[in-house]
This record gives sequence, structure tokens and C-alpha cells, in this order.
Amino acid sequence: MVYSTSGKDRLDLAQDVVTGLAILTWVWVLFYAYTQRLDRILFTVIFLGSVMVVYLGGEMIEAYEEENRLELAGLGISTVITIGTTIYMTVFYDVLLRVRVGTALQHEYAIASAFVLVILYLSYRAYGLTFLAVIVAGILYGVYGNYAPGIIRHGGFSFNRAANIFVLDFQGVYGSISRIIATWVALFLLYAGLMRGYGAFDLIKRLALRTAMVVRSGIALSAVTASIIIGSITGSQAANTAITGSFTIPLMSDSGIDNEVAGAIESVASTGGQIMPPIMGAAAFVMASLLGITYIDVLIAGIIPAMIFYGSVVIAVHYTGIEQLRGKEIDIDMSEHFDETMSRPELAIQLVRFGVPFAVLIVMLGILQWTVLTSALYTVVAMLLTGFGIPLAQTAYNDGDIRAEFSELLDQTAFGFREGAIILAPIAIVIAAINGIVDIFEATGVPGVLSLALLDLSGGSMVLAVILAFIISIVLGLGMPTVAAYVIVAALIAPALIQEFFVPHLAAHYFVLYAAILSGLTPPIAIAVVVATGIAKSNFWYTCFEAIKISAPIYILPFAFIYNPELVVGGWGTMTFLSGGLALLGAFGVSHGLNYHGTFFHRNPVVTYASKTVFFTLGFLAMVYPGTIVRAGCVAGILALMAVQLRTPLIAYVTDRSSSAAAPTED
Repeated sequence: MVYSTSGKDRLDLAQDVVTGLAILTWVWVLFYAYTQRLDRILFTVIFLGSVMVVYLGGEMIEAYEEENRLELAGLGISTVITIGTTIYMTVFYDVLLRVRVGTALQHEYAIASAFVLVILYLSYRAYGLTFLAVIVAGILYGVYGNYAPGIIRHGGFSFNRAANIFVLDFQGVYGSISRIIATWVALFLLYAGLMRGYGAFDLIKRLALRTAMVVRSGIALSAVTASIIIGSITGSQAANTAITGSFTIPLMSDSGIDNEVAGAIESVASTGGQIMPPIMGAAAFVMASLLGITYIDVLIAGIIPAMIFYGSVVIAVHYTGIEQLRGKEIDIDMSEHFDETMSRPELAIQLVRFGVPFAVLIVMLGILQWTVLTSALYTVVAMLLTGFGIPLAQTAYNDGDIRAEFSELLDQTAFGFREGAIILAPIAIVIAAINGIVDIFEATGVPGVLSLALLDLSGGSMVLAVILAFIISIVLGLGMPTVAAYVIVAALIAPALIQEFFVPHLAAHYFVLYAAILSGLTPPIAIAVVVATGIAKSNFWYTCFEAIKISAPIYILPFAFIYNPELVVGGWGTMTFLSGGLALLGAFGVSHGLNYHGTFFHRNPVVTYASKTVFFTLGFLAMVYPGTIVRAGCVAGILALMAVQLRTPLIAYVTDRSSSAAAPTED
């Protein structure tokens, strides 16, 4: 599309306005984090309205570029409703919260209904029709529950009561999970935005490429590491696949890895990032709040499972990468990927630049055990100081143009603020919608009903109940961002495991979290694979198949939490490390059986597939079986079989050479 000069000027002005709104929003968030004097609910009202306006501004710019007048009109009306609702809820905050509890004036019901429609519209724009269908179905269930069949029937709500639950009672879209996003998660996403603005993601890519120069499968392994680091911060499988996949997938494909395998590796890594401490896609903070425990307890519980996942995926990707790159020359030219080369001292300086804020985060959360909000505040401040200070110090030391460097850093900071808002806004909006649905479900008593239904369907069998809970959690995940997926399964599925089968709270919540994020890899939803497939231009179903092979241990880990809860419960005791070690070796066995491309004792396909099945079965039992002796025996079996197997190719090679040397030659 070609813009006139005036059109381009208007577009630039609009971009500046959206950036300015993003900066004002973050200044407001930082001010609250520093003072913490405003009522938390009121802060959430203003916060949600602000991020929605920023998101609407960005969407209007996109609609203007595409000359879509219908969308522009819809977004404009949504902006007016959002601003009007936020102002009204702020001005009449005390009256609505303390005087007219549970009731409202007729025009207030109209305002609330319009705001709910805006939330639904923006949820559709951010996450598509499937997610919208879930939210609408939840609302309809609340209103027309008296027509529902069997045990899920309830008395039904009026539309006015639904409006109260969603908006006017300051629950629903302003409820507890939205408050966690506003006061805990938001600043971590600003941290992610600033990291990207200052070039941290670029640094991760550089380090990944340097790794690829050392290890033959390093190109694939570097994609895993980069995607896991970034994915832990972004909190969305789809977003992370798009961010890192745009770089890693073409790199893997260019090096000789099949498009389907490249897409699978990226989608698995982006999904795995959601369970990697310390951020865990922001789910860690929500879990701590829901369980009433400290963030450190959640973090400690999550480290060993994350290491099991990472270790098994590294093995699987190494096997796959070696096979894919066999006989191919790997020549990586850094200049093809970056405009400037970076020396080792410069890399070290950049590591300090981004390492100091991360160290501040770890020290304040893990050692000093300050609150999440305060720790996030000082992490952002440290990022601003090192992000600005170190480049300026370098410029001054090299007698460079400090004014030009300062101007460039201001642009990077503004970009970081805008990027943080762009990452945050869709998550905040979808959480607002999910929070409303969860509150409706709780008002209907459906979590308790689901507990009874799960018990009834399983016939009291824990194995069957856990399998059903696993499947339901995957379905409920629906490719949503990590926090949203976790919130809905934590409200609906975890209580059934806890109340009916006495699963420890942490184990149940980690079970549903891991299961829910697997929707990103599980067809036909598989949102992470969908994004990766689009980048790789690969076949969706084959990419899903490869992704499931690589990520198989993460499908087994949730069951390990149920039958060996010491993996996540009880801190870092002897049993935790012993159980974690057995589970890790079991995961290696699973990955080896599914992804090793060498000879399994004999080249006969029957022997090969039988051997793969044995490795998978032993690995599965080593991870899940509720008995240490049996698990240890399975691990011993895996190690013994691998020792014999890895000698087989050498023996076959020597035999072939001997036979060749002994054979007579023709003149």
C-alpha cells in the first residue's frame, strides 16, 4: 500500500501516541509498585483499562494500514466504551464496592454489558474463534444453566447478575487473577520488553550460533535453549514460537534439517519455556497466590521437573539433529545473520549488561525473599540502569558521540516500553475474560460437580481419573497463554484430584499446569505447531508427530507428579533428588527409544521396534511407577541395554571390515 505524505504523517503520529500511552501505563505501574498506596482493586481497574487502550491503539493502526474501515469503526467504538467504563468504575468505585453491593442502576448494567462485549471482541482478535466460543459458552452456561442436563444443571442467572459477576462487583474481569497480572506479572513483561529493546534476544541468538559452531547438533540445540529462555518470559507458546521461530526455524532449515523437524523442535522448545523457572510463563506467581504459599516454594518445586524436561529434550534433539545433518557440511557465517560482528570482550560486556538485572531478580526473590512486586520493580530499575549506563560508559570510554548514543538508547527504551505493553495487553485481556468465566463457574458450583463427575466416570479408579483429568486439561488449555490455561484448569480440575483422590496440592497444580500447556503440541489444537508450521512451510500432521516424539517425557511427567509427588512436594530433600534422578534417567530412556536413529542390536525392523518399545516402557516406569526399587531396576535395565547397544555398531563395523579383508579379490 502507498501512503500519501499526510497519510504517513498521521500513521507516524498514531504510532507515537500508542508508544506514549504505553509509556504512561508503565509509569503508572512503576509508581504503584514503588508506593503501593492505592487500593489494589482500583489499581487493577485503571491498569486493565490502560492496557486495553494501548492494545486497541495498536490494532487501529493495523486496521488503518489495511484500509479496513469496518474494523476501524469497531475498534473505535471499543476504545470509547473501554475509556468510559474505566472512568465510571474509577469515579464510582466506593459506591459500587461498598454501598450498592450486588445491585446496580439500569445504566450501569448497560455499561457492564457493553464492556463485556468489548472483552469478547478483543479476546477474539487476540486468540481467535475457538477461544471466543469457550468464553461465550461459559457465559451462556451461567445464564441458561437451568436448561443444562444432569448433574451440571443449576438455577441459571439473570443477565443483570451475570453483569454484576463480570464487572460491577469488581470480581470477574477485575478479579483475583487480573490483580495478580496487574501487580505481579506486568512488571516482568516490562522487563521482557526492555530486554528485547536493548538487544538481549539478539545476544541470545549470537550465543546460540556460537554453540552451533562447537557441537554438530548445536544448531538444533541452540534453538532449544534460546526458545526456552525467551519462552519463560513471554508467557505464550504461540508468541514465543513466532518470536524465536522466525530466526531459529530458517536457520535449522538452511543447515539441512527438514522443515517438519525444524518446526517440531521450535514448537517443543517454546512450549517447554512455559515451565522453566524462574518465570514459568508467569504461572508461578499465580500458583503461589492460589495455593497461599510463597513464590520460592513454587520455584523450588518446579526446578527438578524443568531439568528433567530440558535434559530429555536435549538428548532427543541431539539425536534428531545428528541424523538430520549426517553427511552435510555446516558452515555458519555470522555476518549473514547480524549486521555487526561482536568480539568476545564485547559479548562479555553484554552478558554483564543483562546478567546484573537477572542476578538482582534471583537475589531479591530467592535469597532476600522480598515480595514479587518489589523484586520485579528493582529488576526493572536495574535493567534500565545497566541498559542505559553500560553503553553510555562504553561510548564515553571510546570518545564516541554521547549525544547520539543517548538518543539511540532513548529510542530503544521507548521500543522496550511499547514491546512490553504489546506482550502484556493480550494476556491481560484474555485473563480478564477467563477470570469472569471462572467466577461464573464458582457461582454455579461447577468445580464441585466436576469433582463428583470425575469420581463417577472413573469408578473410583485413580488411574482412570488421572487419565481423564489429563485429557480434559489438554482440551481446556485450547492453546491459550500459559496463565490463562493454568487458571481455568486450576479452578476446574485440580480440586477434583485434591478432594476426591487426596493428591497433594502442589502435585495436583503442577499436574494440571503441565497438561494444559500440552495443548500447544497436541493435535488438532496444537497452536505452537500451527505457528511453527506457518514459518517452516511444513506439513502440520508430520510436524505434530515429530514434536510429540521429541517432547514425549513432558507427556509423562504430569503422571509422575501424581504417583511420585516428592518430585514437587517437600522441598529439596534426599528423596526429591533420588526420585528426580530416577525420573531424569527414565526420561532419557524414553527419548532414546523414540529418537535414536542408530542400530538397535540388529538391523531387522522387528528387533528395532521391539527394542524401542522396551526402552520406552522402562523409561515410562522409571518416571511414574510408585516404588523406588522398581524404578531403580528399570533405570538399571535402560543403562545396561544402552551399554550393549552402543557397542553393537562398532562390533558390526569390525565384522564387516574383517569379512571384506578375508574375501578374495578379482584381478
